[in-house]
Amino acid sequence: MTVDRVNAFESLRAVLTTAPLLLMPDFKLPFKLYIDASGDGLGAALHQVQIINDKPVEGPICFISRQIKPTESRYGASQMECLCLVWALEKLNYFLEGCVFEVITDFTAVKSLLNMKTPNRNMLRWQIAIQEYRGNMTIVHKDGNIHKNADGLSRWPLTNSIDNPAYVPEEA
Repeated sequence: MTVDRVNAFESLRAVLTTAPLLLMPDFKLPFKLYIDASGDGLGAALHQVQIINDKPVEGPICFISRQIKPTESRYGASQMECLCLVWALEKLNYFLEGCVFEVITDFTAVKSLLNMKTPNRNMLRWQIAIQEYRGNMTIVHKDGNIHKNADGLSRWPLTNSIDNPAYVPEEA
């Protein structure tokens, strides 16, 4: 990637994550959680439809991303997308706990995670991790061009460092 492209992406990220473009969450309204995983990272965008100037407007609440870890690079596409959901729920728990929300993904396997009959060890652990959200969460499959925000975050994630609040250190 060229220096110009990196600078352009960093400028865009700065503009998209500063007020007034970010909405304040209204915990009485449902949220939309866009998720995506790529070979480079995980990305999620939390949105909400709010009434602004007498019109319904969908706007972002926050964006998160991180690079994939070496062990995760061996996961298949289904596992990566499910990992992304679990990671996003963990990181955005303070927004989503007890609230109604819709998860929007471009990968159909995420919808089947909740009902998988013979999951492998990771999938079983992830099924258990998302149980608390089951009553409030709806998983919806939509074409990838619907949520380019999460797609962009997963393809150009923030680096894994202590400066990234979405980073999860390796377990020892």
